[in-house]
Amino acid sequence: MALHLRKNLRNRYIFLIDVMFIVICVFGSYFLRFELGAAFQKYLPSTLWMVAVSVLIKPVVYFLFGMYRRLWNYASINELKGIIIAVTCASAVVSAVLIILAAFRVFIGFPRLVLIIDWMLSLFAVGGVRFSLRYLAEMENNTVSKARNDVKRAFIIGAGDAGALVCREIQKNPQLNVNPVGFIDDDPKKLNQEIYGIRVLGNLNDLSRQIDRHHVTTCFFAIPSAPGRTVRLASDACREKGISFQTMPGIYELLGGKISFSKLREVEITDLLRRDPVKLNQDNIGTILTGKIVLVSGAGGSIGRELCRQIARWNPVEIILLGHGENSIFETLIEMRENYPDLPISPEIADIRNLTRLEEIFEKRRPNIVFHAAAHKHVPLMEVNAEEAITNNIQGTWNMAITASKNHTERFVMISTDKAVRPVNIMGASKRLAENVVLNESKKSETKFTVVRFGNVLGSRGSVVPIFKNQIKKGGPVTITHPEMQRYFMTIPEAVYLVLEAAGLGSNDETFVLNMGKQIRILDLAEDLIRLSGLEPGRDIEIKFTGIRAGEKLSEDLWNEGQSLEPTAHPDIFKLNRDDLLSDRELTEVIEKLTTFAKEGRDSEIRQYLNEVIPDSNLVSMQTTDMFTV
Repeated sequence: MALHLRKNLRNRYIFLIDVMFIVICVFGSYFLRFELGAAFQKYLPSTLWMVAVSVLIKPVVYFLFGMYRRLWNYASINELKGIIIAVTCASAVVSAVLIILAAFRVFIGFPRLVLIIDWMLSLFAVGGVRFSLRYLAEMENNTVSKARNDVKRAFIIGAGDAGALVCREIQKNPQLNVNPVGFIDDDPKKLNQEIYGIRVLGNLNDLSRQIDRHHVTTCFFAIPSAPGRTVRLASDACREKGISFQTMPGIYELLGGKISFSKLREVEITDLLRRDPVKLNQDNIGTILTGKIVLVSGAGGSIGRELCRQIARWNPVEIILLGHGENSIFETLIEMRENYPDLPISPEIADIRNLTRLEEIFEKRRPNIVFHAAAHKHVPLMEVNAEEAITNNIQGTWNMAITASKNHTERFVMISTDKAVRPVNIMGASKRLAENVVLNESKKSETKFTVVRFGNVLGSRGSVVPIFKNQIKKGGPVTITHPEMQRYFMTIPEAVYLVLEAAGLGSNDETFVLNMGKQIRILDLAEDLIRLSGLEPGRDIEIKFTGIRAGEKLSEDLWNEGQSLEPTAHPDIFKLNRDDLLSDRELTEVIEKLTTFAKEGRDSEIRQYLNEVIPDSNLVSMQTTDMFTV
């Protein structure tokens, strides 16, 4: 209540000041108008002298006051726009009334120029009062913040839009206990420039020296589009100096979200492995999703849930969460309803192997777009549960495809994996045939079927990252199968964004391969995770090599040898020209035979038959060794 009263009192004072300045501006306008009239010729020589002196002195004064060091594109203009509009409208109404009164000769003699002069003076007066109050409030906040003993001295790495927003939020919120000392940016044009009164002091290579020089205790990395090597450079410098380091999430994590100080978090492995940013072109995504009913199978999984998050941004009519695990679907449902309360979200608990249940869902919901992310993906588990991989990944995908086709779904997009190339494990082989199922259905349906293939995603359930983190938490050892083991990695938000882009690019019967960058050694990944935990590999945490498991390759491929890729409109998406697909008759026979083997639990026959029908497959008999060693 007291704060409310203070605000009312402040507004009353502003009102009284405005009234005073209205009177002053009117008198001032008349004074300026008549003083510069008949006497102008008399004062012409002094006018010329004043011009000359101003040209010589004013630029020097402006430079000394920092007028040429500021990045003016970061100046706040929203309030200024409001002031200009309000003063202009008020002056227009006043002018109209005065002109009407003068026309009716209510008063005699009215110089029209005073209206323009009055408008100009009012802009300066009204704007000056309000910006003065804002300046005084910010000075008070800064004084309170600097007086505290626990205040953090911070560098903001990145003098761009994100860095400017972080700086502004810090300055407006003294309770954050942060004092922005300076910006760090690699753009030489920004060196010694100022943003909100904070100077750009140097570049990343100079970060360590600047930390010592300015006694910095924390760094905020505010470049969402920066590649992983840039994040790593800054993170390593802060770790060596023993100061805290927080980063803004990558550009794909911030899609549709607002950049703010609250987005800053501790650096994660995904930040160190960010790839060079590409130009985002989201027109295709909006075209296929806006106003559509979208079904996501496997909506409780890592990829499925991220698909739901990003799809929701495009104003679909409804999102259908299809999944077998009720707990994971419930978690996705709660998150989606919290973040998108106005968007209809429909959970459907179903097993994709149950064709009757799928038909009921499709007939009831009538989805326009289907993203098929449901699959058994854990390689070691599928090696000892081959029957499940066959019935879920192959038979389940067949059920989804034919049901979508029967119900005239517009698009069907299947999520696939690099393990489908030259498969050496049951999971990869099952996904290879699942791709065949989807592309085969495209030849006899009006539905547009597309396959999107990519490698590992960081942080997904069952992936190596959470396993390594748990081992580090327990004090080690971190177990790796082979020192040269390497994989393609991509963050979940980036992979899903590219899946949506590929869906927009696809016409029909196409396989898209995502640009995964270079393969990363699992050993390097483990060492990065250990260092991010504040420890040193080999000294604090032991790394133990356990040997390659059955069904595992040292490295992966994204397409078969001899196949070719075509560029698309997106630089990170390529179209694969395929020659490895079975005919409709062959595929039907294969699925029927594999389903029979699966129902009868004939593991060895499954492996043997998969090797026969997939030319580049090399599955081996199930091993009795520990399949679950990382």
